[in-house]
Amino acid sequence: MSTTEDTVVVTGLGATTPLGGDVRTTWQGLLAGRSGARALPDTWPQDLPVRFAATAVADPAEIVGRVTARRMDRWQLFALVAAREAWQDAGAPEVDPTRLGVVVCPGLGGISSILASYETYQTQGWRRVSPYTIPSVMGNGAAGWISMEFGAQAGAHAPISACASGAEAIGYAIDMIRSGRADVVLAGAGEAFILPVAIASFAAMRAMSQRNDDPEGASRPFDKGRDGFVIGEGGGVIVLESAAHARRRGARVYAVAAGAGYSADAHHISAPSGVGARAAMRFALDAARVKIDDVVHVNAHATSTPAGDVVEAAALAEVFGAGKVVVSATKSMTGHLLGATGAVESIATILALAEKVAPPTINLDDPEDDLPIDVATEPRELRSRTGAPLAAVNNSFGFGGHNVSLVFTAP
Repeated sequence: MSTTEDTVVVTGLGATTPLGGDVRTTWQGLLAGRSGARALPDTWPQDLPVRFAATAVADPAEIVGRVTARRMDRWQLFALVAAREAWQDAGAPEVDPTRLGVVVCPGLGGISSILASYETYQTQGWRRVSPYTIPSVMGNGAAGWISMEFGAQAGAHAPISACASGAEAIGYAIDMIRSGRADVVLAGAGEAFILPVAIASFAAMRAMSQRNDDPEGASRPFDKGRDGFVIGEGGGVIVLESAAHARRRGARVYAVAAGAGYSADAHHISAPSGVGARAAMRFALDAARVKIDDVVHVNAHATSTPAGDVVEAAALAEVFGAGKVVVSATKSMTGHLLGATGAVESIATILALAEKVAPPTINLDDPEDDLPIDVATEPRELRSRTGAPLAAVNNSFGFGGHNVSLVFTAP
């Protein structure tokens, strides 16, 4: 376990997802096994092979107000909404601005803003292009906006690594606190990529499910019938804090952010490597000083792609032992939130520890033959096998071969 001197704790949670506009409703949706996938109501998907997605329940523009919304891309709005909830959930801590940091990013950035501005330029001329186009497109845009809102002067960072971005942001935040740069850090990600060009591109890759007649049953991690992921949108942010700072102000602690592990496949842009996944998990356990037998739960990356799920399942079995940990694949309910997935799934992992229950994986009707892991299909109680505090792992793997594993433990 981390020593007292370098312990980093989680004191606030914020999320807006396809299951709910806040953490509470999202968590309730996960435990209830509810899918956030739904048919897209617009006319533009009708010519595409995929006509559904896991759209966010709450419109972030309505929450932040139209004036603010005009200055930001949709993904930035998701991140801001989640950051505000996390900050209030942490008790709006009083902290020296020079000791407060932000690490928030997307996986892909403000594509919708650049497309909209290009259309405006083409149809109305350059004078009608929004002066906020560039800030909306920037991958560090949300980190900047959030740092300004909360007065964070210790640093505003945006480590973009595709679908591993949200998890990498949390890992970077842990390092900021452990290195002494900050006492409190807002960390997470947002994503909003439900666009015609995105769906067309992913469909061309054969990466997305095409179950247009059954959106809620489309994301099927570890199931023989899986045919790709379901694209989603939303945001998740957590407040990380040094244990000493949290103790001084009497903060509620959800979990210990015990460590992060990273690796790069250097093998294939999209198919995860079992070698890289195993390395990231082992590096994370070493960084957290957590024994393998103390880990009781893993929130798997498990996107519902034919190749990715079996590789991760084999890696999990090799690292933790066949059937030794309870595995959840929450993308079966939220869809794949791309860059935001690591942040939102970290929140699910943290709450699983706090409430000692793993959320279910839905749509697992016909598991892969000889699946070497124990996948929960109903909410599952978590119990320590060793008497040590419960530990859990969240995996996030990104296009380009980025692998990030995070380890959380009960406080």
